[in-house]
Amino acid sequence: MAALLDRALAHHGSGDLRAAEALYRQILQTEEHPGVLQNLASMLRERGELEAARALLLRALAVASEPGPLHHNLGNVLLPLRRLEEAAAAFESALKVMPEHRDAALNLGLVRLAQGRWAEGWPLYEQRPERLNSPTFGLRSPEWRGEPLAGKRLLVWGEQGLGDQIMMARFLPRLGASAILAVRAPLARLLSPLAAEVIVKGDGAMPLPPHDYWTLPLSLPRWQGVTVETLPTAPYLSGRPASRGGVGVMWRGNALPDPRRSLPDELGRPLLALPGARSLHPDDTGARDLQDTADIIAGLDLVISVDTAVAHLAGALGKPCWLLLQRHVADWRWLWDEQMRSLWYPSIEIFRQPVQGDWLPVLAEVRRRLGQ
Repeated sequence: MAALLDRALAHHGSGDLRAAEALYRQILQTEEHPGVLQNLASMLRERGELEAARALLLRALAVASEPGPLHHNLGNVLLPLRRLEEAAAAFESALKVMPEHRDAALNLGLVRLAQGRWAEGWPLYEQRPERLNSPTFGLRSPEWRGEPLAGKRLLVWGEQGLGDQIMMARFLPRLGASAILAVRAPLARLLSPLAAEVIVKGDGAMPLPPHDYWTLPLSLPRWQGVTVETLPTAPYLSGRPASRGGVGVMWRGNALPDPRRSLPDELGRPLLALPGARSLHPDDTGARDLQDTADIIAGLDLVISVDTAVAHLAGALGKPCWLLLQRHVADWRWLWDEQMRSLWYPSIEIFRQPVQGDWLPVLAEVRRRLGQ
C-alpha cells in the first residue's frame, strides 16, 4: 500500500491528476486513508465537484487523528456551496484545534461578512494577506485604528483589485480627515473627487506626503463601524456621457484570481449582437483609465458584466447593471441569499448560474429580459 501511495503522490505532484486520482481510488477500495481522502477531495474541489469533495472530507474526519486541517478544508468546500452556517462551524472547529491558523480565521470572517454579521466579520477580515503583507507596515506613521481624525491626514494605501477599491471608495468622504489616496493609475482620475490628494502608486519605493496615520481601503468599514443598516449605498462616482443609450457588455476579466468568472469568447462575444450593445473592454473602447470608462457607462441604459471592476463602477455610478455570476463563487460581496439584488449596489441585479459552469441558462435569461 505504501508503494501505491508513493506512486499516487508522485503523479499528483507532477500534475498527472488522472493517474493520481485512479491510484487514490484504488487505495480507498481497501483502506479509509485520511490523507488520500483529503488529496482526492482537493482534486475534486478544483474541478468544481464540491458535493463530492464534501463527502470525502466527512469520511476523512471520521478516521483522522489530526482533524484541524480537514475542518478547514471542509469549510473551504462549504463556503462556495453557500452552506454558510456549516462553513462557519467547520472553520470554528479548525480554530479550536489550530487557534493561530490565520486562513481559518480569515475564512470565518468571510462567512460572517456574507451573513451580514459584520461586527464579527470585519475584525477577522484583518487577517487577509494583503493587509498582513502590506508595505505600509514599514512606514513610520502608525496604522489607523479608529482614532479621531480632526485636523489629521490619513494615507489610504490601495490594495487588492480595482473593483475592491471602487467598492470601498464610498467610505472616503466619511473620514473627516484630509485623505491622501495612493492608487494605481487607472483609478487616479476616477477617485480624485473623493480625496484631498491622490498619488499614483508605482512598482517600487516612492516618496509620500506627510501624514499622521495610514490605513487600507478594506479596513475602513471596520473602523467606521459600518453595519448592514448603515452601509452608504447612494451613487458616489460620476461620469460625463459622450452619447446616450445602449447596452455596455463586459464578458471577461483578468484570469486571476478566478478564470471561471469570465465568459468564454464564444459565449460572450455574441452578446455584442444585441440591439445597441457595445463592448466595454478597454481594448475595444480605447479608454485610457476608469474615468474614461465611467464616462461611457454614464451614457448607457444598461451594463451587463461578469464580476469585474466594470460591475463595481456601474454600481458606484448608480447605473442599472446585470451581474453574471458563477454558481459556486466564494465572494462575500454579493449577499448569498436567493434575492437577486446587491446589498452594496442597489442598481445591480444578479444573474447566477443554476449549475456551476453552465452559462447558457444565464445568457438565455438575459436575452429573454431584453426581449430577444
